[in-house]
Amino acid sequence: MSYSTNAPAGFWEWPDVQILTAGERRIPAHSKVLASASPVLESMLDQPRQRGGEERVISILGVPCGAVDVFVRLLYSSRCVPPAAEMGEHGVHLLVLSHVYQVGWLKRACEMALASGLAAESVVDLLVLARRCDAPWLHLRCMRVITGDFAAVERTEAWRFLQDNDPWLELDILQSQQDARLRQKRRRRKREEQGLYAELSEAMECLQHICTDGCTDVRPSGREAPPRDRTHCPNPTTCRGLQQLIRHLPACSRKQQQQLGCTRCKRLWQLLRLHASICLHPDPCSVPLCSQFKRKMEQMNFKEEEEDVKWRLLAKKVASARVMCYLARRNAVPVSLAEAELID
Repeated sequence: MSYSTNAPAGFWEWPDVQILTAGERRIPAHSKVLASASPVLESMLDQPRQRGGEERVISILGVPCGAVDVFVRLLYSSRCVPPAAEMGEHGVHLLVLSHVYQVGWLKRACEMALASGLAAESVVDLLVLARRCDAPWLHLRCMRVITGDFAAVERTEAWRFLQDNDPWLELDILQSQQDARLRQKRRRRKREEQGLYAELSEAMECLQHICTDGCTDVRPSGREAPPRDRTHCPNPTTCRGLQQLIRHLPACSRKQQQQLGCTRCKRLWQLLRLHASICLHPDPCSVPLCSQFKRKMEQMNFKEEEEDVKWRLLAKKVASARVMCYLARRNAVPVSLAEAELID
């Protein structure tokens, strides 16, 4: 059986090499084909023949005869991927043979075939095989399967055997699991931070919208009530929350604001300060206290500047989230060049 109709160089010559397999079976082959497919076989064929021996014999022992037969036919196949049935039956042995005889394309095909059928019962054995055969892609896939379903892997006989005979590999797997959990926590924290920055960016947009155009009942003095359709408001939910904070500010007692501390007033105060930190509009800005906050930031001394580092970092993150939100929305107003430079 052949996998390709394109015969390699030397195919039509008489076979001049015998491949000896387990069970004393011999497979005839062409030295030119073997040498062109594997540098290891080429080195073996370049060795001088023994005296009185016209026929060259290459021994490939330690694997089933069927695996060697498939391996030899694949060397004749001009890099054709083997059928899934034969790969499922001899995939492990073909990976070992392709590693020993340095057949790179076949090794990569075996890695992909074995990785596609990974299961908890066999993943530990394949992980050990991947380490010994220097198969990093298969090794990575095995690690992912073990991390994803470690409870099932722990119940296998292969894992118990690994604990008794290879504690270093066990430690490597456990360390890999710990690293995976830490990466997952970092990604989750990063997503939460990005979500928070995006919400603050929407709050800044709504604050500018309320103080400039007005929204429902809250609007600048002397301006007519805006339409109540949803298209007029950038984010109805955020605008509604900001309007509640703005209505609360004049109703809150001075004593509670100054001595006891009102969390709602502080929240609005922080939003106004954050707006001033990222505001690029020329004076006068329509947002209240924007000019006062800007002048205060310009007059800060060295000690106050050190305390203001967190605010500057927050302003930078919110400005970055603002730019990303604008880029994500096709119909939004384009971001100005000054806002883009604030990220840098």
